[in-house]
Amino acid sequence: QVQLVESGGGLVLAGGSLRLSCVASGRTFSRYVMGWFRQAPGKERDVVATINRRGGTTYYADSVKGRFTISRDNAKNTVYLQMNSLKPEDTAVYYCAGSEYIDYPTHTYDFDYWGQGTQVTVSS
Repeated sequence: QVQLVESGGGLVLAGGSLRLSCVASGRTFSRYVMGWFRQAPGKERDVVATINRRGGTTYYADSVKGRFTISRDNAKNTVYLQMNSLKPEDTAVYYCAGSEYIDYPTHTYDFDYWGQGTQVTVSS
């Protein structure tokens, strides 16, 4: 098993930036494709970005392309989400997730492990 703990959320003005971090403990971090999801009140949990095991391949939802960047440091067991040019519609709880067996996961059911989430609020 792997345990995931997110940090870095908060309140920011529209146009601002935040960097989320997710630290993993337990099994070898590099075994997992990692992803960031978000869930706004009353909405489904949707994928934001994913990164493969070595960090060479990434995927982004259309709504965040060009504004968000996912990266990972396997030596630090950490995955990051750099969020720039934030918009009020980015407001949500952001979750870190790990997928052990799926090479290109993009759905919630593709992921085996989840963090507890961190709130991001973008004010206009």
